[in-house]
Amino acid sequence: MSRPTLLRRVGTPCLGALVLTLTPLLGAATMVQLKSGASVRGEVLSEKPDRVVVDLGFTLLAIPRDEIASLKAEEAMAAAATDFVEEGLFRTASNAPILSVKENVDRVAEAVVQIRTPVGLGSGFFVHPSGYIITNDHVIAGEYALSVTQYRRGRGELDRVQFNKVRVVALDARLDLALLKIEDAGDTVFPTVPLGDSHTTTDGQAVFAIGSPLGLDRTVSNGIISQRARAMQGQIYLQTTTQINPGNSGGPLFNLRGEVVGVNNMKAMAVGVEGLNFAIPAAVLKDFLRNREAFAFDPRNPNSGYRYLSPPEPVKAPVRAGRREMAP
Repeated sequence: MSRPTLLRRVGTPCLGALVLTLTPLLGAATMVQLKSGASVRGEVLSEKPDRVVVDLGFTLLAIPRDEIASLKAEEAMAAAATDFVEEGLFRTASNAPILSVKENVDRVAEAVVQIRTPVGLGSGFFVHPSGYIITNDHVIAGEYALSVTQYRRGRGELDRVQFNKVRVVALDARLDLALLKIEDAGDTVFPTVPLGDSHTTTDGQAVFAIGSPLGLDRTVSNGIISQRARAMQGQIYLQTTTQINPGNSGGPLFNLRGEVVGVNNMKAMAVGVEGLNFAIPAAVLKDFLRNREAFAFDPRNPNSGYRYLSPPEPVKAPVRAGRREMAP
């Protein structure tokens, strides 16, 4: 069986030996999928009937044609990743390419936001370009004065854009999910992330999270799916080794296709316990969004989750030397 051949680059290669008829892939960053299941990414320098030569940096790799399953330019892969299917308030992606964590962060980070309340903060993410955001119910914790900070790439620096008029659209304490809407964005079109299929996640699958643990915004952590269906307290969760800390709550758990497969919401806090983190599956989130009218928030309804201030305690009259004196 023929095998790929390594051509170690020393100095400048002799290009004369590689001159062939130009094809659309020549000079393009390309994903070479092998029949073995492995893949190679690099710049295609030449294509011949029996082999393809790929530039890996300081190494040229000659791959036999009979070992190649497919060749796809990254531009075509990127175009495929934008083939979204709208499903009401959220969208799903078809044929999204598998990228590294770094490459994924570049394409999804602007859709992740920080959410602040008078008593704490958490994370969230845009599911609709008009400003709809998903987070945890426990992040807003019955608060009504909310602010959202989005991080946008500016010219040479990161721009922090804060929105202070945020409406609670729907929430459910049992599912620990909440839907918010930015009301002071004008005609801004927000970046969104697609929702993936949590049913197809597998144990050992690579995932990563973006959020604001302890207020440290834009923090990225990665790990694997430890258990795709962990039953706890009557609910099903994704168990992951991806670090989830206070402030990550409500943020997205991504697969390497840049799809949200879960909403981060809790971790084991026992002394000596590490790597036990949990996320609400995307399947649960999709049902919540499809049936959001059932979870609609009404601040006038005392059963809706709105937290009212407790009435003041009555003033007790002081007692002195065996006789009662009137309180001031």
